[in-house]
Amino acid sequence: MKKIIFSLILFIAITANAQEKEYNQWSVEAEAGVHKPANPFSQGYYTSTPSLWQGGLGVRYMMNEKFGIKLDAGYNSIENHDDSQNFESKYFRTSLQGVVNLGNVLNFKSFTNTFGLLAHGGMGYSVNKPNSPIDFDKGDQMLNLIVGLTPQIKLSDRVVLTGDLSMVNHIRQSVTWDGTQALNGRGFNANNTLVNASVGLTFYLGKKAVHADWYSEEDVIMSRLGSLDQRLSKVETDMNDSDNDGIANYLDQEPNTVANALVDSKGRAVDVNNDGIPDTMLAPLDARYASKGDAQKADFIKEFMNNGYANVYFRFNSTNPEDYSLESLGYLINYMKENPASKAELTGYADELGSTSYNQKLSEKRANKVQEILVASGIDASRLTTRGAGEDTSVDKNSAAARQLVRRVTLKLK
Repeated sequence: MKKIIFSLILFIAITANAQEKEYNQWSVEAEAGVHKPANPFSQGYYTSTPSLWQGGLGVRYMMNEKFGIKLDAGYNSIENHDDSQNFESKYFRTSLQGVVNLGNVLNFKSFTNTFGLLAHGGMGYSVNKPNSPIDFDKGDQMLNLIVGLTPQIKLSDRVVLTGDLSMVNHIRQSVTWDGTQALNGRGFNANNTLVNASVGLTFYLGKKAVHADWYSEEDVIMSRLGSLDQRLSKVETDMNDSDNDGIANYLDQEPNTVANALVDSKGRAVDVNNDGIPDTMLAPLDARYASKGDAQKADFIKEFMNNGYANVYFRFNSTNPEDYSLESLGYLINYMKENPASKAELTGYADELGSTSYNQKLSEKRANKVQEILVASGIDASRLTTRGAGEDTSVDKNSAAARQLVRRVTLKLK
Protein backbone atom coordinates (compact mmCIF):
# COMPACT_ATOMS: atom_id res chain seq x y z
CA MET A 1 0.00 0.00 0.00
CA LYS A 2 2.84 2.41 0.91
CA LYS A 3 4.51 1.79 -2.43
CA ILE A 4 1.27 2.47 -4.29
CA ILE A 5 0.69 5.74 -2.41
CA PHE A 6 4.27 6.88 -3.02
CA SER A 7 3.99 6.09 -6.75
CA LEU A 8 0.78 8.07 -7.04
CA ILE A 9 2.28 11.08 -5.23
CA LEU A 10 5.26 10.96 -7.59
CA PHE A 11 2.89 10.79 -10.56
CA ILE A 12 1.02 13.85 -9.30
CA ALA A 13 4.25 15.82 -8.87
CA ILE A 14 5.38 14.97 -12.41
CA THR A 15 1.97 15.86 -13.82
CA ALA A 16 1.95 19.17 -11.95
CA ASN A 17 5.14 20.26 -13.70
CA ALA A 18 4.22 18.88 -17.10
CA GLN A 19 1.90 21.65 -18.18
CA GLU A 20 1.32 25.15 -16.91
CA LYS A 21 -2.30 25.75 -16.03
CA GLU A 22 -4.29 28.97 -15.83
CA TYR A 23 -5.52 28.03 -12.37
CA ASN A 24 -4.16 26.72 -9.07
CA GLN A 25 -4.31 22.95 -8.60
CA TRP A 26 -3.16 22.26 -5.04
CA SER A 27 -5.11 22.69 -1.82
CA VAL A 28 -4.86 21.73 1.84
CA GLU A 29 -7.98 20.58 3.72
CA ALA A 30 -8.70 20.49 7.45
CA GLU A 31 -11.96 19.34 9.04
CA ALA A 32 -13.51 18.25 12.32
CA GLY A 33 -16.90 17.06 13.48
CA VAL A 34 -18.98 14.16 14.72
CA HIS A 35 -19.30 10.53 13.72
CA LYS A 36 -21.37 7.38 14.16
CA PRO A 37 -19.86 3.87 14.14
CA ALA A 38 -22.39 1.22 13.12
CA ASN A 39 -22.01 -2.50 13.77
CA PRO A 40 -20.14 -4.54 14.84
CA PHE A 41 -20.50 -3.95 18.58
CA SER A 42 -20.63 -6.53 21.37
CA GLN A 43 -23.88 -6.81 23.26
CA GLY A 44 -24.30 -3.96 25.75
CA TYR A 45 -21.81 -1.71 23.98
CA TYR A 46 -22.78 1.28 21.85
CA THR A 47 -21.99 4.95 21.26
CA SER A 48 -23.91 8.20 21.24
CA THR A 49 -25.66 9.36 18.06
CA PRO A 50 -23.76 11.35 16.97
CA SER A 51 -20.48 10.93 18.84
CA LEU A 52 -17.59 13.30 19.44
CA TRP A 53 -14.88 13.60 18.09
CA GLN A 54 -13.38 13.03 14.66
CA GLY A 55 -11.19 15.06 12.34
CA GLY A 56 -8.99 14.91 9.31
CA LEU A 57 -6.29 16.53 7.18
CA GLY A 58 -5.78 16.17 3.45
CA VAL A 59 -3.86 17.36 0.42
CA ARG A 60 -5.70 17.59 -2.89
CA TYR A 61 -4.46 18.00 -6.44
CA MET A 62 -6.87 18.82 -9.30
CA MET A 63 -5.68 17.55 -12.66
CA ASN A 64 -8.22 19.82 -14.33
CA GLU A 65 -11.31 21.75 -13.30
CA LYS A 66 -13.42 18.58 -13.02
CA PHE A 67 -11.25 15.73 -11.77
CA GLY A 68 -8.57 15.37 -9.13
CA ILE A 69 -7.03 13.17 -6.49
CA LYS A 70 -6.39 13.58 -2.78
CA LEU A 71 -4.49 11.93 0.02
CA ASP A 72 -5.99 12.34 3.47
CA ALA A 73 -5.75 11.04 7.01
CA GLY A 74 -8.39 10.87 9.74
CA TYR A 75 -8.83 10.18 13.41
CA ASN A 76 -11.95 9.05 15.34
CA SER A 77 -12.36 8.82 19.09
CA ILE A 78 -14.88 6.01 19.62
CA GLU A 79 -16.24 5.98 23.18
CA ASN A 80 -19.20 4.49 25.00
CA HIS A 81 -22.56 6.15 25.55
CA ASP A 82 -23.42 7.01 29.16
CA ASP A 83 -25.71 3.96 29.38
CA SER A 84 -23.26 1.62 27.62
CA GLN A 85 -20.56 -0.60 29.01
CA ASN A 86 -17.32 1.37 29.25
CA PHE A 87 -14.89 1.22 26.35
CA GLU A 88 -12.62 3.47 24.32
CA SER A 89 -11.13 2.98 20.88
CA LYS A 90 -8.78 5.13 18.84
CA TYR A 91 -9.29 4.81 15.12
CA PHE A 92 -6.77 6.03 12.51
CA ARG A 93 -7.27 6.12 8.75
CA THR A 94 -5.42 7.16 5.61
CA SER A 95 -6.99 7.03 2.13
CA LEU A 96 -6.16 7.81 -1.46
CA GLN A 97 -9.24 9.10 -3.23
CA GLY A 98 -10.42 10.35 -6.57
CA VAL A 99 -12.31 13.67 -6.61
CA VAL A 100 -15.03 14.87 -8.96
CA ASN A 101 -15.97 18.55 -9.01
CA LEU A 102 -19.73 18.16 -9.40
CA GLY A 103 -20.11 21.94 -9.37
CA ASN A 104 -18.24 22.20 -12.66
CA VAL A 105 -19.65 18.97 -14.08
CA LEU A 106 -23.21 20.20 -13.42
CA ASN A 107 -22.31 23.80 -14.41
CA PHE A 108 -23.13 25.50 -11.12
CA LYS A 109 -21.48 28.61 -12.59
CA SER A 110 -24.58 29.22 -14.65
CA PHE A 111 -26.33 30.38 -11.47
CA THR A 112 -23.69 30.82 -8.74
CA ASN A 113 -20.01 31.48 -8.18
CA THR A 114 -20.24 30.99 -4.40
CA PHE A 115 -21.47 27.44 -3.89
CA GLY A 116 -19.72 24.28 -5.08
CA LEU A 117 -19.91 20.55 -4.57
CA LEU A 118 -17.23 17.85 -4.60
CA ALA A 119 -17.66 14.08 -4.61
CA HIS A 120 -14.82 11.84 -3.46
CA GLY A 121 -14.17 8.16 -3.13
CA GLY A 122 -11.32 5.69 -2.81
CA MET A 123 -9.64 3.21 -0.51
CA GLY A 124 -6.91 3.06 2.07
CA TYR A 125 -5.58 1.63 5.31
CA SER A 126 -7.17 1.81 8.79
CA VAL A 127 -6.15 0.83 12.30
CA ASN A 128 -8.54 0.52 15.24
CA LYS A 129 -6.87 0.45 18.68
CA PRO A 130 -9.41 -0.46 21.37
CA ASN A 131 -8.59 -0.41 25.07
CA SER A 132 -9.79 -3.96 25.66
CA PRO A 133 -8.85 -7.38 27.02
CA ILE A 134 -8.05 -8.64 23.53
CA ASP A 135 -4.37 -8.15 22.85
CA PHE A 136 -3.52 -6.28 19.63
CA ASP A 137 0.14 -5.42 19.27
CA LYS A 138 -0.47 -3.24 16.24
CA GLY A 139 -4.22 -2.75 16.54
CA ASP A 140 -6.94 -4.09 14.26
CA GLN A 141 -5.55 -3.45 10.77
CA MET A 142 -8.08 -3.12 7.96
CA LEU A 143 -8.57 -1.88 4.43
CA ASN A 144 -11.13 0.89 4.06
CA LEU A 145 -13.47 1.95 1.29
CA ILE A 146 -14.64 5.58 1.53
CA VAL A 147 -17.15 7.73 -0.40
CA GLY A 148 -18.47 11.18 0.43
CA LEU A 149 -19.86 14.55 -0.62
CA THR A 150 -18.31 17.93 0.21
CA PRO A 151 -20.43 21.08 -0.20
CA GLN A 152 -18.35 24.28 -0.58
CA ILE A 153 -18.95 27.95 0.22
CA LYS A 154 -16.38 30.27 -1.31
CA LEU A 155 -15.14 32.81 1.24
CA SER A 156 -12.37 34.23 -0.93
CA ASP A 157 -10.08 33.23 -3.80
CA ARG A 158 -7.89 31.45 -1.22
CA VAL A 159 -10.23 30.06 1.44
CA VAL A 160 -13.38 27.92 1.22
CA LEU A 161 -15.72 26.81 3.99
CA THR A 162 -16.64 23.16 3.57
CA GLY A 163 -18.98 20.57 4.96
CA ASP A 164 -18.46 16.87 4.43
CA LEU A 165 -20.47 13.69 4.84
CA SER A 166 -18.46 10.49 4.35
CA MET A 167 -19.15 6.80 4.76
CA VAL A 168 -16.27 4.42 5.48
CA ASN A 169 -16.60 0.64 5.16
CA HIS A 170 -13.93 -1.89 6.08
CA ILE A 171 -12.44 -5.14 4.83
CA ARG A 172 -10.89 -7.72 7.19
CA GLN A 173 -12.15 -6.15 10.43
CA SER A 174 -11.21 -8.70 13.11
CA VAL A 175 -12.63 -7.14 16.28
CA THR A 176 -15.71 -5.17 17.28
CA TRP A 177 -15.40 -1.40 17.66
CA ASP A 178 -15.44 -1.79 21.43
CA GLY A 179 -12.61 -4.37 21.23
CA THR A 180 -14.27 -6.98 23.43
CA GLN A 181 -15.19 -9.61 20.84
CA ALA A 182 -13.20 -11.13 17.99
CA LEU A 183 -14.59 -11.42 14.46
CA ASN A 184 -13.64 -13.75 11.66
CA GLY A 185 -11.72 -10.87 10.02
CA ARG A 186 -12.42 -11.95 6.48
CA GLY A 187 -13.93 -10.15 3.54
CA PHE A 188 -16.23 -7.15 3.36
CA ASN A 189 -19.07 -6.52 5.77
CA ALA A 190 -21.56 -3.88 4.73
CA ASN A 191 -22.62 -3.36 8.35
CA ASN A 192 -19.23 -2.28 9.72
CA THR A 193 -19.71 1.31 8.60
CA LEU A 194 -18.30 4.50 10.05
CA VAL A 195 -20.17 7.71 9.13
CA ASN A 196 -18.34 11.05 9.52
CA ALA A 197 -19.94 14.51 9.38
CA SER A 198 -17.50 17.45 9.33
CA VAL A 199 -17.10 21.17 8.92
CA GLY A 200 -13.77 22.52 7.75
CA LEU A 201 -11.70 24.88 5.67
CA THR A 202 -9.87 24.41 2.40
CA PHE A 203 -6.83 26.57 1.66
CA TYR A 204 -5.82 27.02 -1.99
CA LEU A 205 -2.12 27.07 -2.87
CA GLY A 206 -0.51 28.70 -5.90
CA LYS A 207 0.11 32.04 -7.60
CA LYS A 208 -2.84 32.03 -10.00
CA ALA A 209 -5.94 34.11 -9.35
CA VAL A 210 -8.38 31.19 -9.26
CA HIS A 211 -8.38 27.54 -8.19
CA ALA A 212 -9.56 24.70 -10.41
CA ASP A 213 -12.63 24.30 -8.15
CA TRP A 214 -13.98 27.61 -9.49
CA TYR A 215 -12.42 27.66 -12.94
CA SER A 216 -14.56 27.24 -16.04
CA GLU A 217 -12.82 26.67 -19.36
CA GLU A 218 -16.06 27.46 -21.17
CA ASP A 219 -16.28 30.86 -19.44
CA VAL A 220 -12.66 31.60 -20.32
CA ILE A 221 -13.24 30.69 -23.97
CA MET A 222 -16.39 32.83 -24.11
CA SER A 223 -14.54 35.73 -22.49
CA ARG A 224 -11.73 35.45 -25.03
CA LEU A 225 -14.22 35.26 -27.87
CA GLY A 226 -15.94 38.38 -26.49
CA SER A 227 -12.61 40.20 -26.28
CA LEU A 228 -11.73 39.10 -29.80
CA ASP A 229 -15.13 40.29 -31.05
CA GLN A 230 -14.55 43.70 -29.45
CA ARG A 231 -11.14 43.94 -31.07
CA LEU A 232 -12.53 43.00 -34.47
CA SER A 233 -15.32 45.55 -34.06
CA LYS A 234 -12.71 48.19 -33.24
CA VAL A 235 -10.70 47.24 -36.31
CA GLU A 236 -13.83 47.51 -38.45
CA THR A 237 -14.61 50.92 -36.95
CA ASP A 238 -11.03 52.10 -37.37
CA MET A 239 -11.03 51.04 -41.02
CA ASN A 240 -14.18 53.02 -41.74
CA ASP A 241 -13.87 56.35 -43.55
CA SER A 242 -16.60 58.48 -42.00
CA ASP A 243 -15.91 61.61 -44.01
CA ASN A 244 -15.15 59.79 -47.28
CA ASP A 245 -11.80 61.48 -47.76
CA GLY A 246 -9.94 58.24 -48.51
CA ILE A 247 -8.21 58.10 -45.10
CA ALA A 248 -9.28 55.44 -42.57
CA ASN A 249 -10.62 56.76 -39.25
CA TYR A 250 -7.69 55.46 -37.18
CA LEU A 251 -5.27 57.55 -39.31
CA ASP A 252 -7.57 60.52 -39.87
CA GLN A 253 -6.60 63.52 -37.73
CA GLU A 254 -9.52 65.53 -39.14
CA PRO A 255 -12.40 63.02 -39.31
CA ASN A 256 -14.97 65.66 -40.32
CA THR A 257 -13.52 67.18 -43.47
CA VAL A 258 -16.11 68.33 -46.00
CA ALA A 259 -17.02 66.03 -48.86
CA ASN A 260 -14.53 65.91 -51.75
CA ALA A 261 -11.96 67.94 -49.81
CA LEU A 262 -8.33 67.49 -50.83
CA VAL A 263 -6.50 65.95 -47.85
CA ASP A 264 -2.97 64.87 -46.97
CA SER A 265 -1.91 61.39 -45.77
CA LYS A 266 -3.25 62.13 -42.27
CA GLY A 267 -6.68 63.23 -43.43
CA ARG A 268 -6.03 66.94 -42.91
CA ALA A 269 -7.61 69.32 -45.42
CA VAL A 270 -4.97 70.92 -47.66
CA ASP A 271 -4.60 74.67 -46.99
CA VAL A 272 -1.64 75.87 -49.06
CA ASN A 273 -2.13 79.58 -48.35
CA ASN A 274 -2.67 78.98 -44.61
CA ASP A 275 -5.80 81.10 -44.46
CA GLY A 276 -7.66 78.53 -42.34
CA ILE A 277 -10.03 77.49 -45.17
CA PRO A 278 -9.45 74.28 -47.17
CA ASP A 279 -8.33 75.11 -50.70
CA THR A 280 -10.94 72.85 -52.30
CA MET A 281 -13.63 74.94 -50.59
CA LEU A 282 -12.37 78.25 -51.94
CA ALA A 283 -12.40 77.25 -55.60
CA PRO A 284 -16.18 76.86 -55.98
CA LEU A 285 -16.73 79.97 -53.84
CA ASP A 286 -14.40 82.02 -56.01
CA ALA A 287 -16.20 80.75 -59.13
CA ARG A 288 -19.63 81.49 -57.68
CA TYR A 289 -18.79 85.07 -56.80
CA ALA A 290 -16.35 85.86 -59.59
CA SER A 291 -18.51 88.66 -61.02
CA LYS A 292 -18.37 91.97 -59.12
CA GLY A 293 -20.77 94.78 -58.70
CA ASP A 294 -23.84 92.59 -58.47
CA ALA A 295 -25.89 94.58 -55.91
CA GLN A 296 -28.66 92.01 -55.76
CA LYS A 297 -26.16 89.28 -54.91
CA ALA A 298 -24.55 91.44 -52.21
CA ASP A 299 -27.91 92.18 -50.55
CA PHE A 300 -28.78 88.50 -50.56
CA ILE A 301 -25.50 87.48 -48.94
CA LYS A 302 -25.81 90.21 -46.30
CA GLU A 303 -29.36 89.16 -45.45
CA PHE A 304 -28.33 85.49 -45.48
CA MET A 305 -25.65 86.12 -42.87
CA ASN A 306 -27.44 88.62 -40.68
CA ASN A 307 -30.40 86.24 -40.33
CA GLY A 308 -28.15 83.58 -38.80
CA TYR A 309 -27.90 81.15 -41.73
CA ALA A 310 -24.09 81.31 -41.85
CA ASN A 311 -22.31 80.29 -38.62
CA VAL A 312 -19.00 78.75 -37.71
CA TYR A 313 -19.44 75.70 -35.43
CA PHE A 314 -17.03 74.15 -32.91
CA ARG A 315 -16.49 70.86 -31.14
CA PHE A 316 -17.00 70.55 -27.38
CA ASN A 317 -14.50 72.66 -25.39
CA SER A 318 -12.58 73.55 -28.57
CA THR A 319 -11.55 76.77 -30.33
CA ASN A 320 -10.89 75.03 -33.67
CA PRO A 321 -13.79 75.37 -36.12
CA GLU A 322 -15.41 72.29 -37.63
CA ASP A 323 -14.18 71.98 -41.24
CA TYR A 324 -17.69 71.69 -42.64
CA SER A 325 -18.65 75.11 -41.23
CA LEU A 326 -15.72 76.99 -42.81
CA GLU A 327 -17.78 77.46 -45.95
CA SER A 328 -19.63 80.20 -44.08
CA LEU A 329 -16.35 82.07 -43.76
CA GLY A 330 -15.86 81.70 -47.49
CA TYR A 331 -19.09 83.60 -48.10
CA LEU A 332 -17.98 86.35 -45.71
CA ILE A 333 -14.48 86.61 -47.17
CA ASN A 334 -15.72 86.93 -50.73
CA TYR A 335 -18.36 89.48 -49.75
CA MET A 336 -15.92 91.67 -47.79
CA LYS A 337 -13.36 91.55 -50.59
CA GLU A 338 -15.99 92.60 -53.11
CA ASN A 339 -17.30 95.29 -50.74
CA PRO A 340 -14.26 97.04 -49.21
CA ALA A 341 -16.38 99.37 -47.08
CA SER A 342 -18.19 96.54 -45.34
CA LYS A 343 -17.49 95.50 -41.75
CA ALA A 344 -18.41 92.39 -39.78
CA GLU A 345 -19.25 91.56 -36.17
CA LEU A 346 -18.15 88.14 -34.85
CA THR A 347 -20.03 86.88 -31.78
CA GLY A 348 -18.92 83.71 -29.99
CA TYR A 349 -21.10 81.35 -27.93
CA ALA A 350 -20.64 78.25 -25.75
CA ASP A 351 -23.04 75.58 -24.50
CA GLU A 352 -24.09 75.32 -20.84
CA LEU A 353 -21.69 72.57 -19.81
CA GLY A 354 -18.99 73.92 -17.50
CA SER A 355 -18.85 77.05 -15.35
CA THR A 356 -20.32 80.34 -16.58
CA SER A 357 -17.00 82.19 -16.28
CA TYR A 358 -15.14 79.50 -18.20
CA ASN A 359 -17.75 79.49 -20.97
CA GLN A 360 -17.55 83.30 -21.23
CA LYS A 361 -13.82 83.09 -21.91
CA LEU A 362 -14.32 80.17 -24.31
CA SER A 363 -16.87 82.16 -26.35
CA GLU A 364 -14.41 85.07 -26.60
CA LYS A 365 -11.62 82.74 -27.75
CA ARG A 366 -13.86 81.31 -30.45
CA ALA A 367 -14.70 84.76 -31.81
CA ASN A 368 -11.00 85.70 -31.79
CA LYS A 369 -10.10 82.46 -33.59
CA VAL A 370 -12.52 83.28 -36.43
CA GLN A 371 -11.03 86.77 -36.62
CA GLU A 372 -7.54 85.25 -37.00
CA ILE A 373 -8.74 83.11 -39.93
CA LEU A 374 -10.35 86.12 -41.64
CA VAL A 375 -7.21 88.26 -41.19
CA ALA A 376 -5.08 85.41 -42.59
CA SER A 377 -7.43 85.39 -45.60
CA GLY A 378 -6.74 89.05 -46.38
CA ILE A 379 -9.43 90.90 -44.38
CA ASP A 380 -8.08 93.89 -42.42
CA ALA A 381 -8.51 93.51 -38.68
CA SER A 382 -9.91 97.04 -38.39
CA ARG A 383 -13.00 95.89 -40.28
CA LEU A 384 -13.75 93.19 -37.72
CA THR A 385 -15.14 93.38 -34.19
CA THR A 386 -15.37 90.45 -31.80
CA ARG A 387 -17.21 89.72 -28.61
CA GLY A 388 -18.01 86.73 -26.45
CA ALA A 389 -21.67 86.22 -25.56
CA GLY A 390 -20.99 83.37 -23.12
CA GLU A 391 -23.53 80.58 -22.77
CA ASP A 392 -26.42 80.13 -25.18
CA THR A 393 -29.26 78.82 -23.00
CA SER A 394 -31.87 78.61 -25.74
CA VAL A 395 -31.59 74.81 -26.17
CA ASP A 396 -31.94 71.76 -23.94
CA LYS A 397 -28.51 71.29 -22.38
CA ASN A 398 -29.18 67.54 -21.96
CA SER A 399 -29.29 67.09 -25.75
CA ALA A 400 -25.87 66.56 -27.34
CA ALA A 401 -27.21 67.46 -30.79
CA ALA A 402 -28.78 70.68 -29.51
CA ARG A 403 -25.58 71.69 -27.73
CA GLN A 404 -23.70 71.31 -31.02
CA LEU A 405 -25.91 74.01 -32.55
CA VAL A 406 -25.00 76.63 -29.93
CA ARG A 407 -21.23 76.09 -29.91
CA ARG A 408 -20.73 78.68 -32.64
CA VAL A 409 -19.63 82.10 -33.86
CA THR A 410 -22.27 84.14 -35.67
CA LEU A 411 -21.31 86.40 -38.59
CA LYS A 412 -23.09 89.74 -39.11
CA LEU A 413 -22.33 92.29 -41.80
CA LYS A 414 -22.57 96.05 -41.20
